[in-house]
Formats: sequence, structure tokens, C-alpha cells
Amino acid sequence: MSTSAPSTDKHPITEEYDLVVIGAGISGIGAVQYFREAFPNRRIIVLEGRSNIGGTWDLFRYPGIRSDSDLHTFGYEFKPWEDRSAIADAPLIRNYLRDTVDEFDLTGLIALRHRVARASWSSTDARWTLHVEVVDADGAVVATKCISTNWIFAGTGYYRYDEGFTPHFDGREDFAGDIIHPQHWPEDYDYSGKKVVVIGSGATAITLVPAMLNGPGAAAHVTMLQRTPTYVLPFPRVDTLALKLTKVFGVRRGYALTRFKNVWMDRGIVKGLRTFPRAGRRLIRSVNKKALPAGYDVDTHFNPPYDPWDQRLCMAPDGDFFDVLGTGAASVVTDRIVRFTETGILLESGEHLDADVIVTATGLVMRMLGGIDIVVDDEPVDITKSVVYRGTLLSGVPNLAMAVGYTTSSWTLKIGMLCRYVVGLVKHMDEHGYDTARVEPDPAMALRPIMDLSSGYALRARATIPKQGEGPWKMSMSYPEDAKRLRGPLLDAANLKLSSSAVRASEVAHV
Repeated sequence: MSTSAPSTDKHPITEEYDLVVIGAGISGIGAVQYFREAFPNRRIIVLEGRSNIGGTWDLFRYPGIRSDSDLHTFGYEFKPWEDRSAIADAPLIRNYLRDTVDEFDLTGLIALRHRVARASWSSTDARWTLHVEVVDADGAVVATKCISTNWIFAGTGYYRYDEGFTPHFDGREDFAGDIIHPQHWPEDYDYSGKKVVVIGSGATAITLVPAMLNGPGAAAHVTMLQRTPTYVLPFPRVDTLALKLTKVFGVRRGYALTRFKNVWMDRGIVKGLRTFPRAGRRLIRSVNKKALPAGYDVDTHFNPPYDPWDQRLCMAPDGDFFDVLGTGAASVVTDRIVRFTETGILLESGEHLDADVIVTATGLVMRMLGGIDIVVDDEPVDITKSVVYRGTLLSGVPNLAMAVGYTTSSWTLKIGMLCRYVVGLVKHMDEHGYDTARVEPDPAMALRPIMDLSSGYALRARATIPKQGEGPWKMSMSYPEDAKRLRGPLLDAANLKLSSSAVRASEVAHV
């Protein structure tokens, strides 16, 4: 790594590092532990724009917020998940992340309320200059810094934290009740005894419906209003085999065995459903019929027009979603919205859904690299024209790796492999005197967006996210494929170009 940066009158460097991790969510916290362990003598820092660590798991506060993957694969390979629940609520995940920071003594490496606005690369000295806004608890800028680094690891997630997606609804201003997006759930919001309509059919809606009917503050009734059905399956909250493995082999070995089991079981399910989609449809329909009351209209409300895993399946821990449908406390309506009214929602069928509260569980606004302005040698970079290499490096952007996990299984599984790849690359560069890594795709290669799903948020973002191609330029969503690609030969002369900057060459010449 290049280790020094010049100071200029215009942008004096206030702090220098060898590697900067942006974001202290589940990706960034995992990354800094990998890097700190691999490079104990290097200067490393995590810059987090918010007041707390945790990313998604601290931001989202809607009722029932939980993982949609088991924590044995969603957790870190170096930090066993020890809670009894394999499908965990957000407070448990936040505690797990805080425990990780404490156990591995990472607190001193994390700078909260440090929001990166701009990152400028100089090929002359192989350094990034990060223009950082120091903010208060309300997000107002109170100071600025210029931080220099040789490498950036962007654990910034894939969506906007400040804005969820809400489509236009005619008559929205006529509705007399509250309209809430789950991403911005009001603290201590009281919906007890109210009629609630949740618009959407993704994981958030499947989580909200049973959660809002649980406990003394329960809603009077919750209706899930969907335009298009999704696949929903009951899933055990507690992995009994994991408990047995832990009892027999101990915490660490039991966790490793459970993680191995779940990785390959998950891949088997995904491969099976994608290879035999018709059989998969029949199987899911059969499971749904058993979980729902007799005579329930499965073919209207649980019969998506796409094959399993064209979009991610939604999980209902211990069948909680189906249970509330069975009691009549919740219902599903499949229809299209004409307009909001003063007292609810008018549908194309002519039906009117009465509501005191409308929850728009209508998705995310995708954004890569946290919306940071990227500049390379004084030229702004349009990342929509960049192509992702081995799932992490970007063409046209030297010495920057980004964390994009799996969208069809546990996000974090891929992050660990990406971090180990970056560690191997940086170590090789150090050993051979390189300080710059660039990737260059074949300009004739056919390209497509990196998230090639049919879900709404992915389709909306197709024109705003980086591209993928084939071979090492493919954004794989397969753990076995990535395990082979990221753990395979490090060097790739056709696509990966390593070099020394003018400053590094001068330093070597004077040794």
C-alpha cells in the first residue's frame, strides 16, 4: 500500500490511512475485522455517517423487523451465532453486531457521524482523498475533514437510507389517517385497535402483518394489499439440528457445522427450484394449502406469475403469517389501486378497503456506493458505466472494492469471501511493490445490470447501477461458483492490471 499523501492548501489532509472502510453495518463491521487481522500494523478506519453502528438493523424500526435468512449463514464465520432463534429479530442482530465490535476490540476503529461526500483518486501518488462531513445527531454538518487512503472498501449497502420507494397514489392527500413507509417508522407509533392496510407483498409486508397483530397493542385487523402475489413458505424459527450439533460439538464447531449444512441445503433448494420450476410451484402450493384454512383461495393470492427464485422467496417463521390469516385477524387482497379515499383505498374491482393506517411496504430506492461522488484523476466517474470484477472491483475505479452480498441467500456469505479476496490482492501488491490495482473489461463484452432480478426495486434501478458481464465479470449469486472464483488464482493478466505510482517508484528508487 502507498503510505503517504501530500497536503495542499486547497484540501489539506487531516488524517492518513492505508485502508478506509465506509459503513459500519453488517458488511463494514465484518470487513474491518478481516482487514485488521490480516494487516495488524496498517492504519485502518471505518467511517459511518449515522450515529450508531448496525446499518439496516439500526435504521429499520418497523414492527417485527427480522432477518429473512438464518443467522448461522447471515452471521460472521469468525463469530458464532449463539441465540436459540435462527431467524432473528433486529434487536438480537444489533446485539450480535455490538458484541462483535466489543469482542474484537473494534470500537476505536469506528468513527461515527462521519459521512463521506466525495472520493477523489490521484494516480500520481495512488491515494484517495475522501471529503468527509462530520455531522451532528440530526445530520447537520458541523465540520469537514479530508482523509487520505490507498484503498477503499465500500460497505455502504445497496439502497438509500434517507428515502424509501413510494409510488404515486391518486388521492393520497385525501386520506384522513396516517401513511407510513416502513423505512421511516415513527418511534412508539400506536396502531392498537386500528384497521391497517399494508401495501406490498415482499418480505417487509410478510413480516409486518403478523407483527402488527401480536401483543396488547395489536391492530384490530391488517389487510395485505398486493398487486402481484409472492411465494411464501413457513420456516422454523429454531434450528433444532443446530442446537444438537452445538450440544455435541461445542459452540464454535457446532456453528461451523450448522453453517456448512445450511449453505449447501440452501443451494440445493435454490438449484432444485430453478431446475424444476413446475415441480417447485406444485410443492409450494401444496405447503401453502396445508398452512391455510380449508377453501382459502390459494390460486389467487399465492400464485405468482413468475417461477420460484426469479424473485426471492419470503419466509414466515413458524408459519406466523399463515396463522393470522387462519384466525381471520388478517386478510390478503389481490387487486389494483384506483385511488386513496378519505377512509381507505378504492380498488379496480370496486371494493373499498377501510383503513385508519396505510403502510406503504413498496420497496427500496437502490443506490450503490452510498451516493458518494467518485472522481478519478479529476474526472467524475459514472458508475453505471463501470463493470464489476469478481463481484467487488469496479472498472474505471482503482483501489476500491465494494460489498455486494447475495440477494437470493444470506447476504453476508459473500462478504466474507470478498474480504479474503481483497486481503490476498493487497498482500500480493505489497510483496511486489505495487500500489495500484485496475480492472479493464473487454469493450466488446455484452453487459447487463449487476442485480438481474425481476423484483420491483431491481427493475427500477437497472439504469442506475453498475454492470456485469461474463466470466470473472459475472455478478454471481452462487456460493459454490464464488468460492471457486474468489479462492482461485489471484492473478489475471487479461483483466487485472497492477502497477506502481510515480511516487511509489520514486520511493523505491531512493531506498
